[in-house]
Amino acid sequence: MIPENVFAATLLDFFGPVRPYLDDPTVTEVMINGPGRIYVERSGKLEKVRETFPNVKALYAALRSTAQYVGKHVDDERPLLEGRLPDGSRVAAVLPPAGNGGPYVAIRRFFRERLDIERLLRFESLTREAAELIATLVACKQNVVIAGGTASGKTSMLNALSAFIPDDERVVVIEDSKELQLQRDHVVTLEARPADAEGRGAISIRQLFHITLRMRPDRIVVGELRGGEALDLIQAMTSGHGGCLTTLHATYPRDVLTRLETMALMSDVTIPLAALRMQIASAIELVVQVARLRDGSRRVTHISEIAGFDPEKGAYVVRDYFVRKVDGRLLPTGLLPSALEHIHAQGFDVPDCMHEAARAGRDA
Repeated sequence: MIPENVFAATLLDFFGPVRPYLDDPTVTEVMINGPGRIYVERSGKLEKVRETFPNVKALYAALRSTAQYVGKHVDDERPLLEGRLPDGSRVAAVLPPAGNGGPYVAIRRFFRERLDIERLLRFESLTREAAELIATLVACKQNVVIAGGTASGKTSMLNALSAFIPDDERVVVIEDSKELQLQRDHVVTLEARPADAEGRGAISIRQLFHITLRMRPDRIVVGELRGGEALDLIQAMTSGHGGCLTTLHATYPRDVLTRLETMALMSDVTIPLAALRMQIASAIELVVQVARLRDGSRRVTHISEIAGFDPEKGAYVVRDYFVRKVDGRLLPTGLLPSALEHIHAQGFDVPDCMHEAARAGRDA
């Protein structure tokens, strides 16, 4: 049997043409559009590189080795591949016939260096006052959703916010593919697993979620909501499991709620839409909206409270605490949290700038 370290080194050799970019800390993603076209992402911008694979066979060899490394198979009948390289980078590939003109490969690099809140402040992803507000709400066990588009920095933001979880709490993390690097010591990490070539051995996010509830979690962190597990998380949030954190794809805070509706309805549990909406409005307390801007930078655009659901208007009540203006500044709106008394009772307060903005709004 080949030792794992030897297998890992050999596998990376198959990716020789892109190996320099897999080792480059400034590169966040490598995209291979067939053997002759390779692109990389740096600082949120795509650029085509000169390197190529010598031929399509060489690219196929790299993908077959990757499949073998993660215990899967790829061929004409199974042209889709998801897995991880030895360094933890995530691989997604589509081979012919599904990928006409391919194989097409996207490699999301895995960064061993943790991205903490101070680095996000240096990158101007958010302001110190906004970070103080989020820190307070996370410490007070508010349920937080980090939303944004593809490659907008959701995972990085979740990693950074995990530093605000108190040290004496047990955190259980559920992921489809391991990406999170939570900045806590007492962390239990659970990872889903697809079925093997014979359709056996699959472990779903929902199965992991059900066992998580029996593992005495103080916090439940779901790496990304994609389907019916959204209903499990919503019901956990409304049944005493406060301080949950997760991410999902959505463009604006209001879109988060309709996305949650859609995903919850994908579960095998039948629930009236009116009841579901009331549960969502009760479960989600804070949305941190992130976006990748035209210049490639990743910024927090909204920090918003979900204050309930108005059945007469048929709409969720969303209150923005901070909004990024056209000039790029992330500023307080003058609204204070509905749970301000609870925050004070926990020994915390919101940043002074929020009180000042609220006073200015009343005086106006």
